[in-house]
Amino acid sequence: MPAEPATADESYMAAALDLARAAGSADEVPVGAVVVIDGAIVGRGYNQPIGRRDPTAHAEVMALRDAAARLGNYRLPGATLYVTLEPCIMCAGAIMHARVARVVFGARDPKTGAAGSVVDLFAEERLNHHAEIVGGVLAAECGALLSGFFAARRGKTALA
Repeated sequence: MPAEPATADESYMAAALDLARAAGSADEVPVGAVVVIDGAIVGRGYNQPIGRRDPTAHAEVMALRDAAARLGNYRLPGATLYVTLEPCIMCAGAIMHARVARVVFGARDPKTGAAGSVVDLFAEERLNHHAEIVGGVLAAECGALLSGFFAARRGKTALA
């Protein structure tokens, strides 16, 4: 059992991890995200591209859509997005368009990460919006969830 979150970032990341587990239970890659403004979660999402048959239904996009709908605005100034996996290029673009102020992620993504692992779109000076980036929050828990999911998937494939 994981220890109690020690910081606000860890607490919100724990909420994103709960959503990631929901994604995994639905046989989606277990990634979850929450949008927080003024200490309140205003948007929640988890990976759903398979179930929705929608390649854009990543956790970050779903959380941004939920927050925008709840707040009645596609811009989310002052928001912090917590996500269990480093955002990809598509999600980085959505985060920038939403004007999210801060992104906190758990595990790095060495294959598609757009916050420093493969590219760093958030540091690209030619782009007009820059979010503060914090990586590695509850990284071990986030990474273990992903590793376990893919190990189980490989095990099912090996048995088939």
